[in-house]
Amino acid sequence: MNNAKLEVLTPENSQLIIIDHQPQMAFGVQSIDRQTLKNNVVGLAKAAKVFGIPTIITAVETESFSGRTYPEILDVFPDHPILERTSMNSWDDQKVRDALKANGRKKVIVAGLWTEVCNTTFALCAMLEGEYEIYMVADASGGTTKEAHDFAMQRMVQAGVVPVTWQQVLLEWQRDWAHRDTYDAVIRIVTEHSGAYGMGVDYAYTMVHKAPARNGGKNEVLAPVPAQVR
Repeated sequence: MNNAKLEVLTPENSQLIIIDHQPQMAFGVQSIDRQTLKNNVVGLAKAAKVFGIPTIITAVETESFSGRTYPEILDVFPDHPILERTSMNSWDDQKVRDALKANGRKKVIVAGLWTEVCNTTFALCAMLEGEYEIYMVADASGGTTKEAHDFAMQRMVQAGVVPVTWQQVLLEWQRDWAHRDTYDAVIRIVTEHSGAYGMGVDYAYTMVHKAPARNGGKNEVLAPVPAQVR
């Protein structure tokens, strides 16, 4: 069967675009907890860095409205250009089209704000005019209401967009725990960004396998001293 969407995401066949993860855009998000949203997109960015995924960072009206891209993202890509736009639709900026083409990969992973505007218009145009496959990271994107996000995701899925989550993308890139060249870095991302899963990994490493704790200090553990009961 010749269906490109049956191909799993790999470090060789995909690229990432991060759209408008800026403070003023995040202020309007109501579909997901905003701290969780930031955690997820930063985890996704770190994953892209580990696997050498070509990554585009684009921002809209930075100085006049939206503010600067999250510093946590920029710290992952300290020398990366930021593609500034005026258009709500990233596809309308030639720099974005050129960057997508230069990366030479048809599978485009998208994490952006807002789902119902910037993500949807980019996805539809990139598929129609650029013949790209779009993989929308639902939990690294946010809308102005839950309904706005959900219906935008439904619209895109009906048009052929593939919905994914950030951790799904991370583990799809890793694919096999025998890939030791990325194993340690992936585990670091998991422990820092994957919530309960990451806590479980920390517990297993330190309590079961007796690995040292991840913290950098040397915290002395003081033994219990029962107080005198009167």
